[in-house]
Amino acid sequence: MRLLIVGTLNGQLGRASQIAIENGAQVTHTEDPESALKVLRTKGADLLMIDVELDIAGFLDQIRSEHFTIPAVACGIGTDSRSAVNAIRAGAKEYVPLPPDPELIAAVLQAVSQDDHTFIWKDPAIKSVIDLADQVAASEASILITGESGTGKEVMARYVHQKSNRKAKPFVSINCAAIPENLLESELFGHEKGAFTGAVARRVGKFEEADGGTLLLDEISEMDLRLQAKLLRAIQEREIDRVGGNSPVKVNIRIIATSNRNLTEAVKDGSFREDLLFRLNVVNLKIPALRERPEDLRVLTEYFAKKYAEMNDIDYRPVSEAALKMLQTHRWQGNVRELENTIHRAVLLAKGNKIDIEAILLPDGSAPSDSYQSGGEEGGKEAVKLVGRTVADVERDLIIDTLKHCLGNRTHAANILGISIRTLRNKLNQYQSEGASVPVPGESQRAAF
Repeated sequence: MRLLIVGTLNGQLGRASQIAIENGAQVTHTEDPESALKVLRTKGADLLMIDVELDIAGFLDQIRSEHFTIPAVACGIGTDSRSAVNAIRAGAKEYVPLPPDPELIAAVLQAVSQDDHTFIWKDPAIKSVIDLADQVAASEASILITGESGTGKEVMARYVHQKSNRKAKPFVSINCAAIPENLLESELFGHEKGAFTGAVARRVGKFEEADGGTLLLDEISEMDLRLQAKLLRAIQEREIDRVGGNSPVKVNIRIIATSNRNLTEAVKDGSFREDLLFRLNVVNLKIPALRERPEDLRVLTEYFAKKYAEMNDIDYRPVSEAALKMLQTHRWQGNVRELENTIHRAVLLAKGNKIDIEAILLPDGSAPSDSYQSGGEEGGKEAVKLVGRTVADVERDLIIDTLKHCLGNRTHAANILGISIRTLRNKLNQYQSEGASVPVPGESQRAAF
């Protein structure tokens, strides 16, 4: 855990720093946001702890503009509720009163380090994957983790890192599908001041930030071919070139990559380099879809029901057997991520002392059992509805319906559809130009409630 503390607060943050170090954190302390930005650009961080008297909103806007995604915790002397509320509204995840309570600081560090990173499993279908992960974790081999969107590929990558000899060093993740092509090279390899418009200072990339630890290249299949060549060289030579730099920089990292697409097929169609696939796929961990792991569905449902009851300060209510049976009939195209969203909603909607069938709803307000028909009369009716329609019309409806299902999230929709984010964006631009209504992020969720 790399903790960056920003502010002074009469030495109280110094005490918080000491407590964090005692709990295993690597701590850097700066007095103002400008200095903190320099640290982020050169070293990175996993958590920010910020003086509530500083311009938290402006600081968080600035780091987001530079594509840092780091949780922030606000700190202040005393328990001024207005300051706490303003800090949360500004984007802080928590408010911690000072002088610091050792147990509270330890709990915050633990919550951040474990948030959504616990790989929960019970089903025999995934045991062989866990066994292989345990076997290769201590090695230096590159690992390719494959599976459908939402199966837990990043969580598995963190599991491997925690089992490795690099666990005390940084785990750094970058989503290759979420960052525009013209920025991804800089995000990976860093840049020098003035290398391009907006490069206001030297900044290290994810390779340097992960030095000594593990670098996760999430959704590697979305990387441009030109950049794939540079990535291959970086992996082979164990050195990178910053954008605008004059000399190479040595790095010592382990690479883990993920993909929800078949990279062998991507090699055949020319969108992925075969030599890069060989470098990445020394060991393959293929995570089964949630519908292939019925025991995992049960334990994950219970886990999420407890998690979101606690998060929303609601008494825990178990999921009824009838509701569980209904959940087991759904195909879960979004896998664990979709299940988590559904159970979070159910925790809020449930009445009585159990989470029952009526509380289990998908984003469009339908029940999971209504969303999938396996055949028979209903399947025949669905097939009849397609007769007489063009492939283009069916494709448009499928893409837009999937986007609604994903609450307008382009990346998740592209993953479920099995197409690249670029292809999805091009299709949506075409549909909009033709006058079709395209969901925006969060639109379906607002409609459902």
